[in-house]
Amino acid sequence: MSEPILSLQGIAKTYNKGRPNAVTVLDGADLTLHPGEIVALVAPSGAGKSTLLHIAGLLDSADTGSVHLGGQDMTRLGDRRRTEARRAEVGFVYQAHHLLPEFTALENVTLPQLANGVSARAAQARARELLASVGLEARGDHRPSALSGGEQQRVAFCRALANGPRLLLADEPTGNLDPATSDTVFNALMGLVRDTGLAALIATHNLDLAARMDRQVRLEAGRLV
Repeated sequence: MSEPILSLQGIAKTYNKGRPNAVTVLDGADLTLHPGEIVALVAPSGAGKSTLLHIAGLLDSADTGSVHLGGQDMTRLGDRRRTEARRAEVGFVYQAHHLLPEFTALENVTLPQLANGVSARAAQARARELLASVGLEARGDHRPSALSGGEQQRVAFCRALANGPRLLLADEPTGNLDPATSDTVFNALMGLVRDTGLAALIATHNLDLAARMDRQVRLEAGRLV
């Protein structure tokens, strides 16, 4: 089997540590993701899904445990190195699309590439290719306010994949959508992941969508089972 894209080992996280109101949300969580694998992360609200995703994506640090990304131990890297790794290796999608309202769909997908040193021509070409792959080739010049909720989220997917990450982390990416739109958006996400061969960890409450992924992991008492 190929080398894992993501390996979490013994991840623990407690908020308000040492205080009477301390809350342990992760308590020895382990997870391994391989290239091309789409894994559903299922748990009730408040169980620690977002915390796990933030630690996996180097937005937060665990109290104990290790995070390996692409075979490299990220646990003790400084902030600059973590930021560089996150920008190059990880794509994020949230329940809210967080698109920049003053820019068009094409510009929203182009900007992360420009920040990563890609030329304007190459960045626009990739942005058009990604938008076309989710059926939005004719909507590239529209600002988010002129797009439907499902279209906005598909643009957010494209933006997350613009820099060619090896890991995609999604936190309830269809949570704000009606069932029909959710299905359309999820199919677009699955297509993007399959076409690129990256590893994806997708937190969802939707058990029907979770059942369509390669496997499911459930967060229980701070551990993944």
